[in-house]
Amino acid sequence: MAGLGGRMSTVIKAKISKILDKAEDPAETLDYSYQKQLESLQNVKKGIADVVTAKKRLQMQSQKLEQQLVKLDTQARQALAQGNEDLARVALERKNGIQVELQTLDKQVSELEDQQQRLADSEQKLRTKIEAFRTKKEVIKAQYSAAEAQVRISEAATGVGEEMADVGLAMQRAVDKTEQMKARADAVSELEASGTFEDLTQLGGGEDEIDRQLRELSSASVVDDELARMKAELGAGTGSNGELNAGAPPADAEGDAEPEDGRA
Repeated sequence: MAGLGGRMSTVIKAKISKILDKAEDPAETLDYSYQKQLESLQNVKKGIADVVTAKKRLQMQSQKLEQQLVKLDTQARQALAQGNEDLARVALERKNGIQVELQTLDKQVSELEDQQQRLADSEQKLRTKIEAFRTKKEVIKAQYSAAEAQVRISEAATGVGEEMADVGLAMQRAVDKTEQMKARADAVSELEASGTFEDLTQLGGGEDEIDRQLRELSSASVVDDELARMKAELGAGTGSNGELNAGAPPADAEGDAEPEDGRA
């Protein structure tokens, strides 16, 4: 299971990386990196300002302590002049404590000044680096834009781009459909010329070749039957007249017979 889980994790990461790589715009990435560097420079400047502010506060505190030193020294001298040695000692002890505090403050101010200088040096180096990055960024963006335009022009000219490939496929489909339609038209014309398709505008448009032959045969049979019947009728009429003429004697014969009968 561990091996399968690791493999799935690798596959998922690879898929995500591929999607991100496809969606990534180098120009946007460079601009984002430049923006982050400017933010870093701004943070360095803010750090320098904080250090300077802290140093100024310590310097102001040192100035107040120095003023107290002068005041305590004056008070010690006045007390000693008045013969109050104890009061002068107290003033000098406070003066000594303030001097120790001043030394600590001076050390802290010196450390802050060193830190300020280091930050200033870092800020200068970072500024120089950012300026160099900005120049390089613009050059890379220009080169990428030019390369991208060249790729689009080349793909459009050679027809290897995705859009041109789709156009090519659509054109091929149109050619195939056109050829198929032409072939169908030629086939219909050939079948029509051979008489396979009957004229649908005539009556009985649903008649096929077999029906037509049967209809013609039936019509010929009717005609033959009618002709035979007419011949039979004509033949019968001729026979009847012949019998009647044979039974009756001619007119001349009848005239000759009458005298013969009178003589008898």
